[in-house]
Amino acid sequence: MAYLVLSNGMTFEGLRIGAPVDRIGELVFTTGMVGYLETLTDPSYYGQIVTHSFPMIGNYGLIPEDFEGQSALFGYVVRELCDAPSNFRSQGVLDAYLKTQGIPGLCGVDTREIVRITREEGVMNAMICDTVPTDLSALRAFRVEHAVPSVTCHEKTVYPAEGAERFRVALMDYGAKRNIIRSLQKRGCAVTVWPADTPAETVLGDDPDGVMLSNGPGDPKENTGCIAEIRKLLGQKPVFGICLGHQLTALALGGDTVKLKYGHRGGNQPVKDIETGRSWITSQNHGYAVVANSLRGVGRESFVNLNDGSCEGMAYPDLNCFTVQFHPEACAGPKDTGFLFDRFIGMMGGHAYA
Repeated sequence: MAYLVLSNGMTFEGLRIGAPVDRIGELVFTTGMVGYLETLTDPSYYGQIVTHSFPMIGNYGLIPEDFEGQSALFGYVVRELCDAPSNFRSQGVLDAYLKTQGIPGLCGVDTREIVRITREEGVMNAMICDTVPTDLSALRAFRVEHAVPSVTCHEKTVYPAEGAERFRVALMDYGAKRNIIRSLQKRGCAVTVWPADTPAETVLGDDPDGVMLSNGPGDPKENTGCIAEIRKLLGQKPVFGICLGHQLTALALGGDTVKLKYGHRGGNQPVKDIETGRSWITSQNHGYAVVANSLRGVGRESFVNLNDGSCEGMAYPDLNCFTVQFHPEACAGPKDTGFLFDRFIGMMGGHAYA
């Protein structure tokens, strides 16, 4: 037996899965019904204990080809863990993977109740442990820190285009998901992935046709160095930012970000295109949002969340730049907004963002 202890004092008893270690993290939940492998390997979950609202996890096994990066989450909580997956692509079971990655987990708990508490009280800290501590001060004092430096790459890497090379893209890695690279490659882009702390002068010196700012974990305001370098990149090349890249761009232009009560995580998040009025179902994973009004006169809000009205996208036509909070690379999640990569391709081809 083991326990999930919340910083509000509530405890949930369940069965240990994964690594036999105690761990404190920020408790969040995801509403996705599929895509647990992409969730488990998304670097944006650094520092967090992830709870799945969908009851059974692991039923199609372990498929390394579907991984989006190196697992960075601090804990994993599910209602039921399948130990007999049925899938011709499966190469193992989820519990074994959690153990090899050093990730502690818990199953057999009421995940619906955990999600309900998080929705009502907001994101809070939690601990997976064998014994319930009498002193919760360390649990309550925990903060997710140094997130981007913990997940970014350490050296420049070049990925060739699929077929004839049309453009060269510099991808700033703040915790990039692999499908961002694949989405660009299949559109004829060679992709150079740069560590998050790479100076703008180095990136521009490589003369890319465009710059992508990736997703990533943590509080965007913590990344003062990255923000300063983005400020130098804007206006020099076409720029497309996703998730954390969206937030960092806003901060680089003098805008503000706020922490959401419980964030948006899952492949069923509705957003509205303000210009066309059309709605899209998107994949998301974030706990912070851009304050659109803080960028009045600098850029315009392009997408809005249909559940809570938060900012889901910004356009900066004067800088040939646009950013979105959701994941158009859609791993895991719907592929409805993949056209945004085509918009970026058009910008590199000389069609300025209008």
